[in-house]
Amino acid sequence: MSLKTVSLHKRTSNEITSDIKTQINALVYKGNGRIDFEKVAMPEINEATDAIVKIVKTTICGTDLGILHGKTPSVKPGTILGHEGIGLITETGSAVTHFKKGDLVIISCITSCGTCDYCKKQLYGHCTDGGWILGNLINGTQAEYVRIPHADTSLYLAPKEVSEDALVMLSDILPTGHEIGVINGCVKPGDTIAIVGAGPIGMAALLTAQFYSPAKIYMIDLDENRLKMAVEMGATATINSGIEDAIQRIKDETPDGVDVAIEAVGVPATFNICQQIVRPGGHVANVGVHGKPVSLEIQDLWIKNITITMGLVNTNTTPMLLKTLCSGKINPEQLITHHFKLDEILKAYEVFGNASKSKALKIILSN
Repeated sequence: MSLKTVSLHKRTSNEITSDIKTQINALVYKGNGRIDFEKVAMPEINEATDAIVKIVKTTICGTDLGILHGKTPSVKPGTILGHEGIGLITETGSAVTHFKKGDLVIISCITSCGTCDYCKKQLYGHCTDGGWILGNLINGTQAEYVRIPHADTSLYLAPKEVSEDALVMLSDILPTGHEIGVINGCVKPGDTIAIVGAGPIGMAALLTAQFYSPAKIYMIDLDENRLKMAVEMGATATINSGIEDAIQRIKDETPDGVDVAIEAVGVPATFNICQQIVRPGGHVANVGVHGKPVSLEIQDLWIKNITITMGLVNTNTTPMLLKTLCSGKINPEQLITHHFKLDEILKAYEVFGNASKSKALKIILSN
């Protein structure tokens, strides 16, 4: 798919001028699985470290669907959803020094103060005055404008001559798949790995796992269309777990399992596949957001010397991923299947939520 590239210097003065508004349009969580696109108050600078960003492009995350399905009770009715996107800075607080009005920026899904104990350890996801707050604890990016706390350490200047669509993928999906799936899974050259779940996060893990030259990459999913896409993106083998026994297939084709099993869905069945197919000394990297308990087969696993990891993305690899994107070594636009205008967001949610029928992966919403 050929997508238009818009560079920073092509933005017009009208686009970077902040409108005098009291209300904006935004996607608001109403509770009990309900959302609505409605008028809300224009965000304002609350702290000297804040910036106001006019959204240029945003997207919908599987986590947003998880909120609708009750997986994230911390999200209260009235919250604007969304934690990804790029935009133009229209206003900055007095303490913001790295950015100015008119800058096109990548919004990180993780807000980082940069000074707390967790931030000093690069555990930005656990920042004591940030972490995953956009579209969770505070209003998010599925709106015309958004307030970004700790702007200097939570935004990235968008490079010129790079596709804006591709830059949106750096907000969350690529660093999440890379850090929580690939890095935590300790993928090494020559490894045999299996990614369970060919949704956006699983595909992001697939793209970034190839940095480390694994010998074989299995992609396991129920959706034949996504499995075909996975082959185009670098998977060396696919398993449709709705047609065949994925666990038995792995056991038949490997001596004793895979070196790394990456769980990228967040349901008990997919976690179970991972713990059944990992070999002694291997790693299970859980990326999916789970809303229900899973059964840990510790009676079988304790003797296998395996490592199980899980966590929230820290976005500490975003600068590296940005350089990789600029060099042309990775093409995250492969993940984008649909485009909508921001005011079509309710339709976009319907399409994204019915991915098996719509064949949707990532959706771009343009403001």
